[in-house]
Amino acid sequence: MIDTGSLRRGLVIEMDGELYRINEFHHNKQGRGSAIVRLVLKNLRTGATTTQTFQAGSRFNSVRLERVRAQFLYSDDQFYHFMDVDTFEQFQLDAETLGEATNYIVPDMVIELLTYEGEAIDIELPTAVELEVTQTDPGFRGDTATGGSKPAVLETGLTIQVPLFVSQGDRVKVDTRTGEYLERVN
Repeated sequence: MIDTGSLRRGLVIEMDGELYRINEFHHNKQGRGSAIVRLVLKNLRTGATTTQTFQAGSRFNSVRLERVRAQFLYSDDQFYHFMDVDTFEQFQLDAETLGEATNYIVPDMVIELLTYEGEAIDIELPTAVELEVTQTDPGFRGDTATGGSKPAVLETGLTIQVPLFVSQGDRVKVDTRTGEYLERVN
């Protein structure tokens, strides 16, 4: 059991027989009365997001997820397919379950697959990934006084802002938590 004081973003809890990941966590203390905790929860099986409010001190069942090193194989119309690198067992997750993570995974990438009782639930991305710039406009020197930026489309289809010196074909490191450009990679 885990109480509201130990909750944090990304933690998986069980309520009413369903698994939920905490996407946002807000602790509010009013002038009088007890504090409340507002959670934005994502159901890991259905992908639905809900907001719920609890009294401070409420207790939740914590869930122990197993982490499996898995390689992303490919995606089709409906599912993203992964393979356990040790046992070669294959798992599939739909795009709705993966959410924004689909912007950061490319074929042959090794990630952490989260499983619960043998069922694939979600993936855990590294904090930064390297992706290739597939389309961007050329940058012009002297256009800005303080280093400007321009949009760039990456190999996954994600569009981010990059510095003017980044050109098509370059590899860039992107923060998976914020979607921001970190650096150009050789």
